Amino acid sequence: MSSVAKRRSTPLIVLSSAFVAAWLIVAAFPFLWTLWGSFKVQGDFFSRADWMNALWGTRTVIETGSAFTGNGYYGAFVEEGFWRAALNTLVVVVFTVIVSLTFGTLGGYALARSGYRYAFWLLMLALVFRAMPHITLVSGYLLPFFEWNLWGHKTTAIIVLVAINQPFTLWMLHSFFLNIPKDLDESAMVDGCTRFQAFRHVIIPVMWPGVVTTGLFSFLLAYNDFAVTAMLLSQENQTMVPQIAGFLGSTFEEGNVMFAVAAVVSATAPLLLLIIFFQRQIVSGLTAGAVKG
Repeated sequence: MSSVAKRRSTPLIVLSSAFVAAWLIVAAFPFLWTLWGSFKVQGDFFSRADWMNALWGTRTVIETGSAFTGNGYYGAFVEEGFWRAALNTLVVVVFTVIVSLTFGTLGGYALARSGYRYAFWLLMLALVFRAMPHITLVSGYLLPFFEWNLWGHKTTAIIVLVAINQPFTLWMLHSFFLNIPKDLDESAMVDGCTRFQAFRHVIIPVMWPGVVTTGLFSFLLAYNDFAVTAMLLSQENQTMVPQIAGFLGSTFEEGNVMFAVAAVVSATAPLLLLIIFFQRQIVSGLTAGAVKG
């Protein structure tokens, strides 16, 4: 690159870097502010007199003797049993992801390798179901769940979340399978593999980044869901997101907003760690699904 081209590109690099830095600050500020406030008392974090109290912890020092306190976390996890909601979330999310990926990989592979036109219409039908509001599927399941005495159990939420998530996994995994040449299947079958053995030992290792990417999106859908879990789970089987809303109280019952703040931080932190841990697989998976080779 010539010196003139370098001089011309320098302002663009500075401008784009400044834009990315500003975006990161704006995007990270809500979580960092909530993280900081979770170690304060309500009088500081929601101070109407001076917002600087949230920085210095004026009321926190008066009430607890220190500028930081873990009362919000203790109240949420110990007094209100938020650990149980975290465990329920883990169970619901893990089984939702496992079932969704199992049927998604098998169905996506079958549709990608099928030469019949019905594969296209099945995908279109799946897209229609994916576009439907979640509350539509929830209301459709309520009556049979009540009649069969299944309402309130974690299994009911898993069934509905899989039904909501399955069209997405089919579409996404179908696109990944289309990027894998059919020659791999045929070569494995010529060497003596059955169709399923070729799928398991040859295709899956090649498209593993796509499986990880799809699994992460399935995880996020189940992890962040409110409508399904709030309506289909009993109080003892409640997941984290509805439980956080319960900490805020209602017009008839007083809540504890600092419990909610601590719970929000506790629910968000695992997502950040998960994305950081799988960032390479996510990028490679999205790239593989976006470009057809």
